Amino acid sequence: MRKSGEGEDCATLIAMETPGEQLYGSMGSPVLDHTGPPHSNTFSDGTTQIDFVLVWEENGAVDRKSAHVDPSSQSRESFLSGLRAAGIQLEKRFVEEEKTTTTYVLLSAPWSLLCFYAEEISLRVPLEEVPHTNLHGSEKILEKLSIPNLMAQDVPNPPKDYYTCQFRNNKLERFLGSENRDCFFTNTQRHQILYEILARTPYGVMKKGEVGIDRLVAEKVFTAAYPLHEGPFKMPEGQVDPCSLSLRQILFHYWARWACWRKYQPLDHIREYFGEKIALYFAWLGFYTGWLLPAAIAGLLIFLFGIWLMNTDVPAKEICDSGGAFVMCPLCNICSYWNLSSICITFKVGLLFDNGGTVFFSIFMTLWAVTFLEYWKRTNAVLAHRWDCSEFEEIEERPRPEFTAMAPMTLRNPVTGVEEPYFPEHRRFNRSITGCMVIIVMLSVVLMFLMAIILYRTIISIIIYKAKNTFFIFSAGRIASLTGSVLNLLVILMLSRVYIFLAQALTRWEMHRTQTKYEDAFILKVFIFQFVNFYSSPIYIAFFKGRFVGYPGNYHTFFGIRNEDCGVGGCLIELAQELLVIMVGKQIINNIQEFVFPKLRTWWQNRKHTPHGGDDQAPGKKPTVMPWETDYKLLVSEGLFNEYLEMVLQFGFITIFVAACPLAPLFALLNNWGEIRLDAHKFVCEYRRPVAERAQDIGIWFNILQLICHLAVISNASHRNNIEVPHGISFFQHHLTSFPPCQAFLIAFTSDFLPRLYYRYTAEGTLKGYVNFTLAAAPPSFTHNESMCRYRGFRDPEGHLLPEYYHLLAIRLAFVIIFEHVVFFIGRMIDTMVPDIPEEVEVKIKREHYMAKEALAENQSLAKMVTLEETEEPTLRQRHKPEASLLRPHLESPPPSLTPVSEDHNKPSL
Repeated sequence: MRKSGEGEDCATLIAMETPGEQLYGSMGSPVLDHTGPPHSNTFSDGTTQIDFVLVWEENGAVDRKSAHVDPSSQSRESFLSGLRAAGIQLEKRFVEEEKTTTTYVLLSAPWSLLCFYAEEISLRVPLEEVPHTNLHGSEKILEKLSIPNLMAQDVPNPPKDYYTCQFRNNKLERFLGSENRDCFFTNTQRHQILYEILARTPYGVMKKGEVGIDRLVAEKVFTAAYPLHEGPFKMPEGQVDPCSLSLRQILFHYWARWACWRKYQPLDHIREYFGEKIALYFAWLGFYTGWLLPAAIAGLLIFLFGIWLMNTDVPAKEICDSGGAFVMCPLCNICSYWNLSSICITFKVGLLFDNGGTVFFSIFMTLWAVTFLEYWKRTNAVLAHRWDCSEFEEIEERPRPEFTAMAPMTLRNPVTGVEEPYFPEHRRFNRSITGCMVIIVMLSVVLMFLMAIILYRTIISIIIYKAKNTFFIFSAGRIASLTGSVLNLLVILMLSRVYIFLAQALTRWEMHRTQTKYEDAFILKVFIFQFVNFYSSPIYIAFFKGRFVGYPGNYHTFFGIRNEDCGVGGCLIELAQELLVIMVGKQIINNIQEFVFPKLRTWWQNRKHTPHGGDDQAPGKKPTVMPWETDYKLLVSEGLFNEYLEMVLQFGFITIFVAACPLAPLFALLNNWGEIRLDAHKFVCEYRRPVAERAQDIGIWFNILQLICHLAVISNASHRNNIEVPHGISFFQHHLTSFPPCQAFLIAFTSDFLPRLYYRYTAEGTLKGYVNFTLAAAPPSFTHNESMCRYRGFRDPEGHLLPEYYHLLAIRLAFVIIFEHVVFFIGRMIDTMVPDIPEEVEVKIKREHYMAKEALAENQSLAKMVTLEETEEPTLRQRHKPEASLLRPHLESPPPSLTPVSEDHNKPSL
């Protein structure tokens, strides 16, 4: 295209002018200032539906006849002028409060505009009704077994299911319900169309990205932009017919109340009201929570087995009955000798986490994770087809408005043949590399804080030992570890906020074409950081703490301080403690925030926006609160990113580190039961209604879950066996020292499972003498030929490694290889045996494609035109100014005409 001139810019992203005679559903004047009585979610005429609301506040009373000259007013008036030129109907309402005046602009799209943009953004409309199918697999199983289903509930007004295809204006008569223009497009579809127009409308210089309602809200030109809820959520008093309830009331009564904690979620109703993206989140969360139930039961059984083992374990009895037989070497430079029998209780507590049962539980959890993801793929495919979004990302998704405004070039789409904005890949690659550098810097900051916390724990231990208080001296390691965990959690939460802000700026700068790609890039950046942020401390405790201490007489140091050692109870207990503090502590903090903060913010919003007077208030009469005023007092929806992130990090804790805390799935299950209700209540009762967004799946979160699943397989195999740790610490420490970031290594290199099997094999099937087998004697140079002390390791009195060390190392490595191959093989078998798309869904997809082809069959001339276009090679063109014809498909019916919006902001046209 042509290069842009010196003083001109592309201000015609969607500026449209529609003559009144072309508006099939025109209700008269585009802008109305109303002073009469309102009628629900409609304009003053009582029939024109409100599709969107724009709000801004001004200090003092509004002079409606005066022109404002400040920059915000100029941008606002230019934006509203663009909406009017686009054919949007507007009606203004004013509410005077004590110190401010709030202006509400009610927006409605006429029929012709709805049809035009429905085709533009590829909305899907019904062709034929389809009988309802059951979404819940457990309901089918219980029905076959003739078991009463306590989770089932009869939700009124279930949305109908249809075969659908993309809307075409010239084929309108072939769609179901096309004769009823008021109800043909659903409320969520109308909201999507209005938001698309709002997101594309420019208000200033396009080169600077001055386009769209989101930027105007961010710049405080408007204080809010939202669609309206469908009436109040509270149930009417007295007995009412459930079928007469609004969709919002149905969602509140049958979903958002705490009494519904054991009921199936009404997913079709959620999708109908909030759109596919939010419905998919709740579908995934409910599916994940249901699958946590068997994992929680298995973990609880393993925990109970550990309780039984506390009183029957032979090595535990040897330690408790040893008295002064095993004198252990000091744990730090200023520490004293201590008896192994002093950790009797701590060692028995460790058996709750480290026993033969946790090995099989680790294997169970790896297979559970693989199977869970495979069956979610099937469920996702069913939902994507049922909700008409199985082809959304490949065919239907439109470029982001910000990308459309800022892209420097255009390129003909080889699929649709339409000229679309284009950003050169090499420039995006360069920007992505720069973003990677920022990520590396932030990860380095995380590791620096981790090292600082390690030094903190060591220094605190030394200070406590020097206090010479008997109680504190014995608990020095535990106090340092616990306070370090709390401090680490605070650092995690602080760094998370900083990095999320940086990730948003970097992702916007990278210029991703679609919203899905934009969100995937943002999520990947944040997750890499959060993975290191949340998991670095557990990984350190599992893999590295106590591994590089050395042995008596040859200790290693870090910045002149002896390397941090595990406490007398060992590293596994410390790891379990760290997991409980980070995972459970974060869940408690998040739930408190989600429960308390919205109520406080809602109270403040209601207090702040108490009406003082307005258009509809008569003297001596209590002011009437309109629906748009009520919704304005609600909170802005924060989206799904934090919700997904919380659950995915939780998934990592219960799969990668599950061997350290078998009760983790139970804690996760209890948390998620509450999380579903908290999130449902927020969306239904406390948030403004979000714009419905379409989505094909849960996005890159699924790939992250698969990555975590693979790491879990590796980590569980390495958890259960202890390699020799060359240092002088307690028996339990090495028995529980390391939890590598994957389950294969956790089983192999952390606990006593394989050493016990090895000793039992060499000692004729008994564990008597096992404690002495795992302890080495300190070199004479360390004790100065005084009393001998012992430490955990397989070394001779001179400090050389014994053959048993190498035997166990070979066994551990073989275990890791065998475990990983067996689990990955079983996972591949499950993947092969469980099709990603059920057969009945594949049949429905083929049927739907056939019906769409028949309904939208075009004439031969169009086919010839497409054939000619396919012979042309796609070429890049320098972008000058987006022509109207490039921003919409060619329709047989006359579309609204496009005209530029003047950039002279001193002369607003509204």
